[in-house]
Amino acid sequence: MALSKSKIAVGLLVAGILTVVFGTVLVFVGPIIIDDQIVKNVEINPKNDLSYTMWRDIPVPFFMSVYFFNVVNPNEILKGEKPMIEQKGPYVYSEKRWKDNITFHANNTVSYREYRQYFFERSMSVGDESDVVTIPNMLVLGAAVMMENMPYAVRLMVSATFKTFKEGAFLTKPVGELMWGYDSKLVDFLNTFLPGMLPSSGKFGLFAEFNNSNTGLFTVFTGQDDIRNVHKVDSWNGLKKVNYWRTEQCNMINGTAGQMWPPFMTPESTLPFYSPDACRSMELVYQRPGVMRGIPVYRFVAPKTLFANGSDYAPNEGFCPCRESGLLNVSTCRHNSPVFISHPHFYNADPVLLNTVNGLSPNERDHGLFIDIHPETGVPMNVSIRLQLNLLMKKVSGISETGKISEVVMPMIWFGESGYIDGPVLKTFHTNLVVLPKVMEYMQYVFIALGLATILLSVALSLWEKDDIKDTKNDPSAIARQAEKFIMNSTDDQM
Repeated sequence: MALSKSKIAVGLLVAGILTVVFGTVLVFVGPIIIDDQIVKNVEINPKNDLSYTMWRDIPVPFFMSVYFFNVVNPNEILKGEKPMIEQKGPYVYSEKRWKDNITFHANNTVSYREYRQYFFERSMSVGDESDVVTIPNMLVLGAAVMMENMPYAVRLMVSATFKTFKEGAFLTKPVGELMWGYDSKLVDFLNTFLPGMLPSSGKFGLFAEFNNSNTGLFTVFTGQDDIRNVHKVDSWNGLKKVNYWRTEQCNMINGTAGQMWPPFMTPESTLPFYSPDACRSMELVYQRPGVMRGIPVYRFVAPKTLFANGSDYAPNEGFCPCRESGLLNVSTCRHNSPVFISHPHFYNADPVLLNTVNGLSPNERDHGLFIDIHPETGVPMNVSIRLQLNLLMKKVSGISETGKISEVVMPMIWFGESGYIDGPVLKTFHTNLVVLPKVMEYMQYVFIALGLATILLSVALSLWEKDDIKDTKNDPSAIARQAEKFIMNSTDDQM
């Protein structure tokens, strides 16, 4: 027997209501399901093949671009004139990073050492590692400042030592040797008679201690008990805080190890991390939203207060003795050598610094520091960390190699470490953490719309049924037709 319009309408009404209810439930339950999947994927857990492999082996291609400040007028500087420098670079190195000695602990932490290797990329560089540049001689000018308050006789003896080994105020050598180390009879002498004075017992180079090395023993939280703590540092080399600085706040080890952060970020979030190379914790702040290869990101940048001195930003007083804002004095963790870290070209620094050297032109695009984060997962999608190494140089009485050098914080090199997610990793990340959540979000509205449409259809059928009944009451011939249709349907059923 054929179904009546009223029964079809009732069926459609029930189906529509159920579909709307299901879609409405998805509106509230869907985000919970998505967040639960994110939590499972971002915690440090060997069972999570994708995220754990990304964390352990870091498949993102990293590159370090190094720029040297070639000294144009070394002889004039020794006479007291303003230094003139020209930037040479980039000299680009691909960077391989991986974690080893991974050990999970019962308190939901994991310890590891992260190793790094550098490989020169000629095709991405302006020249070869054999290119020759002139930079300040850290062994001479750094030692001169360190000996400034020593007895005059000691300074004379130090100067005589420099002359014996034919070491001058400036050094002209190939890029490769300045980067990874060069043979020096002075270095051999110091390592023999003053062991521990230099950071390396082998060749002396600006990055000699970085290649084929690790960043120390990190212990971080896995997030398995509280996702808000994932990647946060519990200790570094067994320390809960360092002792390089003058205040407890400055010595604190805050944030993560600088590779990933806890998920579910907002514009009010910050990116705190501990940097062994800078010997301190740092914190980036939200700048703006953006999109990278179809993935929504938040850009975090260094605030102007990052390297501000204690006068301009009181909490930084613990990093002093300070000079102009824009310089971080790292001598306490660099064997007391008068070394300062800043942004490249003194970007975001006191303008006074720019007036002491010719050849600098800071701008945010080339010299700013930023990290683009996918806020839902805390995974960096695009990273550019740029820092400059500077040396305080000045005339020191008794050390004739310093000539009449005017006191100046001299830029030596700046380097940028950059990397971004691409290739199969990006595709998988985009599918699992962008496309699928969007599909689920759209599906909830599809179900609601479909349910409402079904309900409207059932209402239309009901109204149609009422019109048919009304027409039947007012039209005797219509009653006859309805009776005839009923008999025909009954006959068909019996057959």
